[in-house]
Amino acid sequence: MHCSHKLIYYTTVLLFLNGIIAFGQGSTAIMGKVLDQNGYEVPYAAVGILQKNIGTTSTEDGTFYFRVSNNELEDNLTVSSLGFSNFSIKIKDFLKLEKKEIILEEQTTNLSEVVVNSVDFYVKNALKKLRDNTVSKNHQLNILYRRWSVEDNLCRFYIEHSINAIDRGPSSYLVKFSVDHVRTSADYRYVKNEQKLHALKYMEFNNPLRKSINVKSYKWKKTGDSSYDNEDVIIAKGVIENKETLWLYIGMDTYKIYKLEVEKKPEIGKSLIATYVYKKNNKGKLFLSYHQREWKGAAAPSENVKRAMRSSGQTVPKYIPIAYRHEVYVLDIEENKALFNVGEALHNKDMTQYKTAYDPTYWEKLSIPPDTRFFNKNIGELVDLFGVPLENQFKYSNMR
Repeated sequence: MHCSHKLIYYTTVLLFLNGIIAFGQGSTAIMGKVLDQNGYEVPYAAVGILQKNIGTTSTEDGTFYFRVSNNELEDNLTVSSLGFSNFSIKIKDFLKLEKKEIILEEQTTNLSEVVVNSVDFYVKNALKKLRDNTVSKNHQLNILYRRWSVEDNLCRFYIEHSINAIDRGPSSYLVKFSVDHVRTSADYRYVKNEQKLHALKYMEFNNPLRKSINVKSYKWKKTGDSSYDNEDVIIAKGVIENKETLWLYIGMDTYKIYKLEVEKKPEIGKSLIATYVYKKNNKGKLFLSYHQREWKGAAAPSENVKRAMRSSGQTVPKYIPIAYRHEVYVLDIEENKALFNVGEALHNKDMTQYKTAYDPTYWEKLSIPPDTRFFNKNIGELVDLFGVPLENQFKYSNMR
């Protein structure tokens, strides 16, 4: 268990015993879990103080973690999620709860009972209003970017970047970004495939909203309905046969796109699946809050790898399966340009090529989301290779 995860573990214990925990003077950790009425976890819910743009997104396991100052203890904690009614409770009252669980009530929709316009009508209007419905002026995102490198179906390397980026929202492109802190696991890769660009750029390029969707290229149909923040939501599925499938979660009244999922098969032997989740700022404009994707492909083994495999009696394959698993949390948004603090970083190099001094104290204080099944699965594969705890890998791999 590495330093930040120790911190989260101890934080959990203290929260449930004492109700609150302070990280430095005037700082309180808010940690809990979002569930539905049947006790199932609610992933990707927006959790926080909406009026002040303070908060986070629940993990795929429904857990959440962020910090507030003493000035926010009288504010309301609000939770919003697709398919559920909004929930609100005062921060100070939430901290008094013995079990830090938020139960959301399912919000029914009437879309199955009414005649709706054609699906592509909603898609066209959502794209037309994309700039108006999102934070489209320059804003700074504080991003936690995680990447797992997979070879021969096992995670063999892990890297985390703390990034500040200037964005204009999904109707445009990232303006610039800087990598402020880096930490890596031990490197157990043998293929050592590297990306030509920072993974943040691939996150951007693989988002269909960034590229202006050609609505006519897809065959559209309604595959379901939901709700968000008291608005009915239509789930539109678009297919380009044998190439791409796209799901858009579109508000019926505002045409806001609350969630996007995409599956691509650009070449034989390669595939990509990705999810983009958006939440509202205090003006009701959407910005990216969470992203997850996995790219699968294959790479030819190098001559060194071939020799090593032959010497150990293994059959040398023509290709070795490789993959990248990504998880991205937007930890904070800043819209006041006077408070921007983003430098300029080259984007045309792999994440491993960004070098910063390792600062374990920084990672201990960062509002890192709680560990999830997805996180533990990947880290478990990495740790089990040689039985080296991730804490030790961070400690020794980042010494420079």
